[in-house]
Amino acid sequence: MDIDFVITWVDGGDPAWREEKEKYQPKADCDVREERYRDWELLPYWFRGVERFAPWVRKIHFITWGHLPAWLDTSNPKLHIVNHRDYIPEEYLPTFCSDTIELFMNRIEGLAEHFVYFNDDMFCIAPLEEDVFFHNGLPRDMLAFQPIVANTGSPPMPYLFLNNTMLLARHFKKRENVKKQPGAYFKLGYPPLYFFYNLLECAFPLYTGFYTPHNPSPFLKETFRQVWEAEGDCLSQALLGKFRDREHISQYVFREWQKLSGQFVPTNVHRYFQYFNVESHNEKIVDTICHQKRKMICINDANTKIDFDRAKQELIQAFQTILPHKSSFEKE
Repeated sequence: MDIDFVITWVDGGDPAWREEKEKYQPKADCDVREERYRDWELLPYWFRGVERFAPWVRKIHFITWGHLPAWLDTSNPKLHIVNHRDYIPEEYLPTFCSDTIELFMNRIEGLAEHFVYFNDDMFCIAPLEEDVFFHNGLPRDMLAFQPIVANTGSPPMPYLFLNNTMLLARHFKKRENVKKQPGAYFKLGYPPLYFFYNLLECAFPLYTGFYTPHNPSPFLKETFRQVWEAEGDCLSQALLGKFRDREHISQYVFREWQKLSGQFVPTNVHRYFQYFNVESHNEKIVDTICHQKRKMICINDANTKIDFDRAKQELIQAFQTILPHKSSFEKE
């Protein structure tokens, strides 16, 4: 079984990119925070981690607006540079929204049927086996309910979660689905919090939302084909905005579709992965990296005012501890 990795990246400091971005006026409720685009200079460690800890990966599809890191060796046979224009339909370009970039990923030329999608803040920090992502050809994931909350600190996100849930509810009935695959909801080994979330949610006949772990997403291309065939008009209309806004739908809808349709292997993914919001002081993140306490880690650029330069150096030094040598994806 061939498995590819897909990663999206943007150089928020590129003057040409910023000039194009400024041509378009975002709506008041769009997410255009600087944190969404700034560069932590950690991308070399993403490639080092993949090469050292997941050497079995067939191909890395590197999605970019058009700019590339100066240090990246594009001649590497495992690397496929993907421009937005290569796979996103013209009517949606240019786009400055990750939702649009992600929802068309199945159109990437040469993409394997089994692939794992990474944000550029998700890193491999310990040896990974293919079975971490796929077992017997199916994605490993965790099916859990979680109510959508009115998070005023991140205005578009609750709407995206609701939009995803509304789409899924047109195709899956909550109580029928629980009866059809009870082992997917009440899997021994799930974190207790989500095990009991699922138990409590059975009292409500309609979906209130889903918990999607913010980790690298294992996908089947077939899932994208199914959702686009069933809801192509809805997805097309949702993605017309140039920036993330409350009308959008996120790639999480594909993960939940996989799970609700039974095309996954129930797994407590928290055993392999840990999520952090970066802060001015990051002792826990540094400790997790340096002692390789998980196989993967997400370092989210949170919506807080932090000492950016201090935090960046702190994280670079931590990664340098476990990944000090250049990968074959870096120029000499």
